[in-house]
Amino acid sequence: MERLLWPMRPRNDNVRAFSEREKDMKRWTKKIEDIMAAATFAEAGEFKTAQEILKKGKRLLLALQAGHLDKKTLKYALNACKRVVAKLDILYTSSMSVTEGVDPVLKEFLSELEREGINYRLIRKKGCLEKEVKEYTNSNEEIAFVVINSSDALDADRSKSKGLSEAWHNLQCPLVVVMDSTIAEA
Repeated sequence: MERLLWPMRPRNDNVRAFSEREKDMKRWTKKIEDIMAAATFAEAGEFKTAQEILKKGKRLLLALQAGHLDKKTLKYALNACKRVVAKLDILYTSSMSVTEGVDPVLKEFLSELEREGINYRLIRKKGCLEKEVKEYTNSNEEIAFVVINSSDALDADRSKSKGLSEAWHNLQCPLVVVMDSTIAEA
């Protein structure tokens, strides 16, 4: 009589890590598919269907760094929220104390969000943008995707590796990098 040992356990941590990466990739792929489907329905005027696809409570994360605000990135985040009927979390990092003032461009953007009726929350942090985004997305499962501006401040390692650092690749959700038109043409 054959004896099966089930469930089988991985023989080492590499197998377990591969399995976890595979699960993360499937979850990430599903999120991208949902976002793209919702955007398609929203662009076709089917806003309720788009909202149902994303489920209530879905949020977009706009990651900003003081001194590197780009109006094109802000507009992209606003339009994405309107298209997929999502709320907006704005993660604003600065080297200054979190109690100090906010950039005038950001103040103007917050006023525009209010005029457009977009529900948002501003989260101010002191420190590294990349680290704060990773911590925030790890602790907030309702984040559908992250929107960031492509700038020199985004990733100091980019010039060395011609891409984003490993930490950006390990996010729990898709990352949308809004490129400046001068960078896109280069």
